[in-house]
Amino acid sequence: MINANVVAELDKASVAWGVKVMRYEIKNITPPQDVLSAMEKQMRAEREKRAVVLTSEGERDAKINQAEGDKQRVIKASEASKQQQINEAEGQAAAILAVATATAEGLRKVGDSLAGRGGIEAMQLRIGEEYLRQFGKIAKESTTLIVPGQLSDLASVVAMATSIIRKTPSPQP
Repeated sequence: MINANVVAELDKASVAWGVKVMRYEIKNITPPQDVLSAMEKQMRAEREKRAVVLTSEGERDAKINQAEGDKQRVIKASEASKQQQINEAEGQAAAILAVATATAEGLRKVGDSLAGRGGIEAMQLRIGEEYLRQFGKIAKESTTLIVPGQLSDLASVVAMATSIIRKTPSPQP
C-alpha cells in the first residue's frame, strides 16, 4: 500500500519531466540503534502507563464496591433494628391490652357476684381467708411477730371492707 501510494505521487510529480514511474519498492528500513531504543522505551512506557491506569481503576472500583456494600449492610441492619422495635412495641401493646381486658372482665364478674345473693358473705369469707394467709406469711418470714391486741381484729377488717363495698356507688349499665 505504501509502495502504491509512493508510485502514484512520484508519477504525478515526474509527468512534467516526461518520466513515467512504474514501480517503487521499499525493501528494508533499518533505523539507527538510538531510534530503535527510543521507540522501544516509548512502547514500554505506554504499556506501563496503561497497566498503572488499569490497576488504579480496578482499585477505585473495588473501593467503590466495598463502600457501597458497607452502606447497604448498615441500611439493612438499621431497617432490621427498626422492625424489631416495632414488633416488640406491638407485642407489648397487645399484652397490655389483654391484661386490661382480662382485669376489666374479672372486676365486672366480681361486681356482678357481689350484687347477687350471698355475694357480700362470699366477699367477707374471701377477705378473711386472705387476711389469715398474709398474717401467716408474715409469721413465717419474720423473726419478730406483732400480734393484734384483740384476735377479733379479723372481724373488724372484714366489717371495714364490707362497709367500703356497700358505700361504693354501683356502676351504671
